[in-house]
Amino acid sequence: MLSDQELLRYSRQILLPQVDVDGQLRLKRSRALIVGLGGLGSPVALYLAAAGVGELHLADFDSVDLTNLQRQVLHDTPSVGQGKVDSALARLAALNPEVVLRPLRGALDADSLAAAVAAVDLVLDCSDNFATREAVNAACVAAGKPLVSGAAIRLEGQLSVFDPRSEGSPCYHCLYGHGSEAELTCSEAGVVGPLVGLVGSLQALEALKLLAGFGEPLVGRLLLVDALTSRFRELRVRRDPQCPVCGARHGQ
Repeated sequence: MLSDQELLRYSRQILLPQVDVDGQLRLKRSRALIVGLGGLGSPVALYLAAAGVGELHLADFDSVDLTNLQRQVLHDTPSVGQGKVDSALARLAALNPEVVLRPLRGALDADSLAAAVAAVDLVLDCSDNFATREAVNAACVAAGKPLVSGAAIRLEGQLSVFDPRSEGSPCYHCLYGHGSEAELTCSEAGVVGPLVGLVGSLQALEALKLLAGFGEPLVGRLLLVDALTSRFRELRVRRDPQCPVCGARHGQ
């Protein structure tokens, strides 16, 4: 059940017929893992906490740096030098004390990542490197958990949902293969702050749709954001039957 305080806090959301009280209850009973509490993870964590997702599992091994503050709006100047997980805990608890926060402070190895994914209903990849994205994708495929994946660099963003519960859904590896760690990072190539805010907000929206059960998620579709021209494009993405990550799950 929802308390009177919860009904009031989430009233504007509950007014939507697509959400209603039943959808809000589904959010309250949901658990989400956020991998990375930087530029993408900041709006993801803030909006999911504000929306009343019952448990947020927060994973990041890094500390807040002054250069983060241009885009990582979860953190502030006094939190420079503090662990991002601890900075996030303080901010999110102040935003919504109804939400249970589970900290995951260290780097996730294969075993701890598998356990972290198994403990939730949905995963949001807000990391900034291919190795982590590949590992998170493999763990989600193995556990049958939906993955909301976002990326942003320079003036370009990408977003998709990979859902192993759907037979036709590709996984991250179907789309990107092994990727390349030669790809530049934000510290090398730069990024504009509102772009990561936009992509992260869209990730949060996709997560709410999946958890509350409304709308059409971005499964099998890749959304491309061009911040320079303020244009959006959508590409269809098919599952690779020979994919070494998800092919076996579908009997290939």
